[in-house]
Amino acid sequence: MRRRLFLLHMAAWCLTPGLVLVRPNLALSTTRETDKVTKTDAEWQQILTPEQYQILRRAGTEPPFSSPLNAEHRPGTFVCAGCQAPLFTSESKFDSGTGWPSFFIAIPERIETKIDFHLIYPRTEYHCARCGGHQGHVFNDGPQPTGKRYCNNGLALNFIPLETERSPSVPNG
Repeated sequence: MRRRLFLLHMAAWCLTPGLVLVRPNLALSTTRETDKVTKTDAEWQQILTPEQYQILRRAGTEPPFSSPLNAEHRPGTFVCAGCQAPLFTSESKFDSGTGWPSFFIAIPERIETKIDFHLIYPRTEYHCARCGGHQGHVFNDGPQPTGKRYCNNGLALNFIPLETERSPSVPNG
């Protein structure tokens, strides 16, 4: 399992330069200060649905078992719904039975964490390193090899199937 995961990650890194030509917003190498996305509240409200705004900008939570991404099993990439930064690969997704899309590893340097006390006891919240959008919480009850469970709000993500990532753009007309 570790070798397969390593090979999948290496393949993803090798494909990254090719993604620049196909989908420039997927080809972020690492999150640097210059890559940060900053918008006003009004700008976020214009580009996000009210539900996405509540989750991504106000650390809300969608109801369990409400996301179609729970049933998403195709190869591809899960990206932040706010800025389209790649956060997880489909190889790291698993069914946690909690009702939210869950992953056992994030793409390196794509998320940042902080401790929140919204439920009185401390939990580790994670958010997109590029735009700061709240994604969910990480727990230490996931599968190996990491033992982590990144419990994500489905509305905070978009899914890009692998065949879309590899397809060249077709000009109109």
